[in-house]
Amino acid sequence: MLVTAVVFWQIVLAVHIAAVVVAFGITFAYPLIGAAGSRMDARAMPWFHRVQDLIGKRLISPALLIVVIAGIYLASELHQWHAFYVQWGLGAAIVLGGLGGAYFGPKERKLAELAERDIEASGGREVQWSDEYLALNRQVAIVGALSSLLVLVTIYFMTVQTGA
Repeated sequence: MLVTAVVFWQIVLAVHIAAVVVAFGITFAYPLIGAAGSRMDARAMPWFHRVQDLIGKRLISPALLIVVIAGIYLASELHQWHAFYVQWGLGAAIVLGGLGGAYFGPKERKLAELAERDIEASGGREVQWSDEYLALNRQVAIVGALSSLLVLVTIYFMTVQTGA
């Protein structure tokens, strides 16, 4: 039986990668969930936006913190602070973390409020989204798509630059 030694940094690397999947995996499904939810049950949209906010606070932010801590350990242990992919990854983490707290959280809460207002205004009739809700929802979708692109580009740099 061939047994290979596992070095601690390899475990940290696995944790680092797992934390990226945990933090950002769900965000790639948000557009599909939002579109389907709006068509299937528009009255559920306030709930959806509140869940997005909750996921940001309780899942994405803590997992991003683990990504950063593990990344710092790996860059230090493997003497990679000079490498472009490390600088890019740290910058991307700062941007994504800042967007989560300063942009996505407040905008998702506002979307929930606007959706509730529009649902209330519709009475028992079909929900008609206000221009304000539609514009903000579109804006959040665009920033979300750009954030997802940043995640994918960062994964590319991490894998290509390291030769993984």
